Amino acid sequence: MFEEDNAQWGLVHALVLDGKGGARSIARTELDGLQLQPQESLWLHWDRSHPQTRTWLLRDSGLSEFACDLLLEENTRPRLLPLAEEQLLLFLRGVNLNPGAEPEDMVSVRIHAQAQRVISLRLRSLRASEEILQQLQEGRGPRSASELLLLMGELLTEKVQALVSDLSELVDLEEEKFESDERYSSRHAGPEHGSLQQIRRRAAGLRRFLAPQREIYAQLSRSKWSWFAPADADYWNELNNSLIRYLEELELARERAALVLESEDRRRSERMNRTMYQFGIITCIFLPMSFITGLLGINVGGIPGAQNPYGFLFACMVVLGLAVGQWWLFRRLRWV
Repeated sequence: MFEEDNAQWGLVHALVLDGKGGARSIARTELDGLQLQPQESLWLHWDRSHPQTRTWLLRDSGLSEFACDLLLEENTRPRLLPLAEEQLLLFLRGVNLNPGAEPEDMVSVRIHAQAQRVISLRLRSLRASEEILQQLQEGRGPRSASELLLLMGELLTEKVQALVSDLSELVDLEEEKFESDERYSSRHAGPEHGSLQQIRRRAAGLRRFLAPQREIYAQLSRSKWSWFAPADADYWNELNNSLIRYLEELELARERAALVLESEDRRRSERMNRTMYQFGIITCIFLPMSFITGLLGINVGGIPGAQNPYGFLFACMVVLGLAVGQWWLFRRLRWV
């Protein structure tokens, strides 16, 4: 019931974390004057495209105009911005798993966080927030604002891991196709250039956002906000290391795809050169023969053997002998 009422205000969900892994949903009208217990935290997840979201942020959220402008700006990139009174702005990117979307067309989540309140905004559906909601319903979700941020980062990173693994498997498949000489030597086939180019495009798109996001995790591992749990730094550092590994795998996948494309281009060039060389040899063989037959075909008097009944046979033997002689010469010269 609350979800339907909140949707009219642009509020995807409003949850009060109970500090034990669970949460209760509240209505938009309950936000004014809401009193939280010391162990509780408030998580408000908004639809950034809804006009009421902007109205609430500017009028009722208590955030500065500067913070609201950053949360609502049209284009942004992963970043971490500390604010006064131990508040922070955190912009993260996640893999786009919505139906019909390209995974590298990443979705963003914009977060304002403080000790007992987290405000997050999304434009498109985010799988990570849905999984957090499921965990809270099962009583094993985040217990505080800092745990909520950490879990959001972990789930976003997990989705990246699956996509990086898929890209590596695609490169493995294309390499196997290229190295399968038995399959391609007979059909003159090769790896799919479109697939390899798509791999490189996806890897480049992911690196564009994951590289600064790695720096964000490194900054969070060094943060000293009082409402962060002591063990949070280790978890953020582990996420930073995970993204470093994924970035290295993405770079390796790009290089491997480029090597396969380069090798295939070289193979095609060699095949073309070999074909042209064979055409050249054939031309060299038939050019003298064509000259002889053309000379004998001149319609003038005095052609040798014109009155001889065996003249045609003699001409054929001359042409055949010339062809055999050229073949022997080319073999001696190692041209064939």
